[in-house]
Amino acid sequence: MSMKQFNLMGRAALVTGSSRGIGRAIALGLAECGAAVAVHGAHPAKALDETLADVRKLSPRSVAVTGDLSQPDVPEKLVTDATAALGGLDILVANASVQIRKAWAEVTQMEAEQQMQVNFHATLRMVQAAVPGMRTKKWGRILTIGSVQQQRPHPDMIVYAASKSAQENLVRNLAKQLGPDGITINNLAPGVIMTDRNVPALADEAYAARVRNMIALREFGEPSDCAGAALLFCSDAGRYITGVDLFVDGGMAL
Repeated sequence: MSMKQFNLMGRAALVTGSSRGIGRAIALGLAECGAAVAVHGAHPAKALDETLADVRKLSPRSVAVTGDLSQPDVPEKLVTDATAALGGLDILVANASVQIRKAWAEVTQMEAEQQMQVNFHATLRMVQAAVPGMRTKKWGRILTIGSVQQQRPHPDMIVYAASKSAQENLVRNLAKQLGPDGITINNLAPGVIMTDRNVPALADEAYAARVRNMIALREFGEPSDCAGAALLFCSDAGRYITGVDLFVDGGMAL
């Protein structure tokens, strides 16, 4: 194994939901390895500007794209915008998601549809838009970000968990279909990561202790813990890996 296999110089990537958390960590990792990165946020925001500034320190050609993935026309537009700005698109990381905590019997139709749109339908649409360009190069990397809830669904996140399972099924289905064109597609399933989304719930010490006891390593993850696996999947180091569902969860899925 040579570290050169992780070199992404000349590659262009789109990472959705990358103004913070796991998406930000992956965007920084890709940029550090040489990729030009389109960082994404639903709307222009200070966090997106700050992420772009940090990514550009590593990869000056990087850009920002915006768009609300709950809107059906946005997924294709993001791919189009990123491709135009970067001169192509080699890597797609579908990280953005919506998570609504609520008792299953109280979930509204609108809340269910929003989560499925962002967490599943948008992924499919972005893949459909990105694959033709990858096929022409006979090289492409697609990475979806799932969740430990594929294996251990939270009772108050029934639609979120189901959407992540659907996305993982999509990955397995597409792996055989995209493989002959030199395109890999994999799913990375994080566990309890200390992101803005999880910090408020884990501030409850009793709840945090219960969750920690479900994790083999007895500690919560950091966004950077997901970056190494993402780099493997998105580089030549992972050229022979496709259709894989990898848990980065400290053993919580066991």
